[in-house]
Amino acid sequence: MGSTMVTKEEIARLIDELKNNHQFDFSNYAEQSFSRRIDYVLTSYGLDSVDALLDRLRRGRLVPEKLVNDITVNTTELFRDPEVWINLKRNILPILKKKDAIGIWHAGCSSGEEVYSMLILLAEAGMLDKTRMFATDINTEILEKARAARYNYRLHNSYFDNFDKVMKFNPLNELEEIKVDYAKYFDLNSGESYFQVKQFLKNNLILRQHNLLSNNIFYKFDLIFCRNVIIYFNTELQNRVIQSFWDSMFTNGMLLLGSHESLAYLPIASKFENKMMRGCYLRKDG
Repeated sequence: MGSTMVTKEEIARLIDELKNNHQFDFSNYAEQSFSRRIDYVLTSYGLDSVDALLDRLRRGRLVPEKLVNDITVNTTELFRDPEVWINLKRNILPILKKKDAIGIWHAGCSSGEEVYSMLILLAEAGMLDKTRMFATDINTEILEKARAARYNYRLHNSYFDNFDKVMKFNPLNELEEIKVDYAKYFDLNSGESYFQVKQFLKNNLILRQHNLLSNNIFYKFDLIFCRNVIIYFNTELQNRVIQSFWDSMFTNGMLLLGSHESLAYLPIASKFENKMMRGCYLRKDG
């Protein structure tokens, strides 16, 4: 089924149904991204039209939360884009290390790999115990995967290539490599079909369902991750979400976006400066 089979009128009816009757607002999602996801959902459900999907919803044959879980995009990796994590070690951790307590929010955390990546960096730097980590996502099913922190080893063996690239980097002496054993942070079963994140990394981690569109501010943070999420929103929604992040940050707090995301063309851009590393924005005050 191609995306051209889903019309703008059908998309509008579905968005109205989810917003007015189920309190899920997708009205400011980027049109092409949302259409592609609906096309995917229809194919996976074996349906030939949005009207058939709406009929299931209205008859109670489809749980709205299940539909939302299937619409939302969930793609992440352990130490995704290794250069980003190397730059975090080089440029951001030294700033955070000076603080007595650290608050970090992973917004749109998906299945949790990047959350655990950051927790591993903090542990290596001796900063884990003074960090409180919040990780949120709208998708309840994917949050359960993040909470379980158990990943298929054979499907994701590239994760360990990323792990090695990042963990070997020594910011104090870039000519010297650091060797970190996988067993320090993961339990691998005897057949190595999966690996499990060790429990001590989760001690100061709170996983919670949260909708970025609701603009609920629940704490102030020193660092907010929102990588490869706002790319699915239109400009108006991007600006609104970034404003909510600004409101959720301490003075000189930092926001880390994905490699293909930027604040450059948003009205909110004047409230940030980008000088520490690519994709990392410092909150400006005054």
